[in-house]
Amino acid sequence: MEQVIDYIRKNNMIKPGEVIGVACSGGRDSIALLHYLNSIKGELDCEVVAVTVDHGIRDNSALDVDFVMQFCKENKIRAYKFKGESLKVAKEEKLTLEQAARKVRYGVFDTLIKKGLVDKIALAHHLYDQAETVLLNILRGSGLNGARGMEPVRDGIYIRPLLNTPRENIMAYIDEFSLEYVEDETNKDNTYSRNYIRNVVMPTLRKQFKSTDRNIVKFASLCAKDDDYINKQIAMGTIIETKDLVKVPLSYFYQDEVIVNRILMRVFKKFVSQDIESKHINMVREFALEAKNGNIISLPFKIKVCKEYDYLTIGAIKKRELVGEYQFRSGKLKIADYGIIRATSSKVKTEPKMHQHIIDAEKLPADAVWRFRQEGDTFAPLGLNGSKKLKDYFIDKKIPQRMRDTIPVLAVDNKILLVADVEIADELKVTDTTKQFYKINYEKDLF
Repeated sequence: MEQVIDYIRKNNMIKPGEVIGVACSGGRDSIALLHYLNSIKGELDCEVVAVTVDHGIRDNSALDVDFVMQFCKENKIRAYKFKGESLKVAKEEKLTLEQAARKVRYGVFDTLIKKGLVDKIALAHHLYDQAETVLLNILRGSGLNGARGMEPVRDGIYIRPLLNTPRENIMAYIDEFSLEYVEDETNKDNTYSRNYIRNVVMPTLRKQFKSTDRNIVKFASLCAKDDDYINKQIAMGTIIETKDLVKVPLSYFYQDEVIVNRILMRVFKKFVSQDIESKHINMVREFALEAKNGNIISLPFKIKVCKEYDYLTIGAIKKRELVGEYQFRSGKLKIADYGIIRATSSKVKTEPKMHQHIIDAEKLPADAVWRFRQEGDTFAPLGLNGSKKLKDYFIDKKIPQRMRDTIPVLAVDNKILLVADVEIADELKVTDTTKQFYKINYEKDLF
């Protein structure tokens, strides 16, 4: 284990003064990592704490957590324990137990990071885990991104100090310090893909080929270099991103397939912490080129993809059915699932700013109301002689279909006077004779 501290320093895993949370299940690898990091915390000038999660999947999972807490007590290590709802998450989100447990686990880690209780999370993956991961990803149809395996440091938060350490070294360390640990009986269940790789495939390969694990990891390192080079060729400049959605210009999809696939992988990483399958990447790529405008497809992890004019919109696309009317008046109006509309009366003429309309207040009918579009609505936008159906106007402006029912309009009966943050009707325009103005500002939640 002497080489581990060198690996930590080489990869700049731990900075002086940081609090390192060690993900500890009570198993051999995580106990060894927790014990080792705690023994060298003085050299690294850091604090080491344990993080353990009871997923409630196994009957004795609570006993494993108790074991970790007792180990920490005996070794004077501060510890955080959590109770997860992995079974519930798996059922509600239609995930495998492995996926659900991972989601719960990383949810705990992210919470600790956000609350400032720890600076980094140390994971106990070792060299054999890396070889298994690479092989498993290849068998699942992964490209270079999956074949590169796990990173020593991910997102500047998750560190893997043992990633270059063989299992034999960990076992020797356990024996040297007579460390006790718990065995997860599910590790022998070969119905799990990783267990099958670990318990059946890898032992067979090791008998036939020397240095199986080292050679697979070496292959992964070469893949990582190639993958990094290709990724440097990718420009993401005109991709639009908000909290829940990403809009990718359709022009991107006419690039080489290798580039398009990587663009999509980067986009999906915003929504899921694991790689989405290659078949879904292929599906989205073909959808972008062949689907009709307005078409939507659903992917795992509650991701939807919608083709919207010049863009492919990806993310948590929700159908909203907004109702209600709001009398126009000065002041702030908050509309659920849209944002805030703020109207201010003024006698000073200025040029409209971004996300602002300025109208002639004296031309605004007293009975004008904010509402959402209705059948029969017509609109005569600024500079247009005559009116057109609001639906046709939305099509002309290339406003995505999913958003048309969520944009407030200012109306009298079926006559639209203003489309929020889009355009005003010609009859409300400001002229040289305008004396009283309404300045209307928009602060939108929507994409």
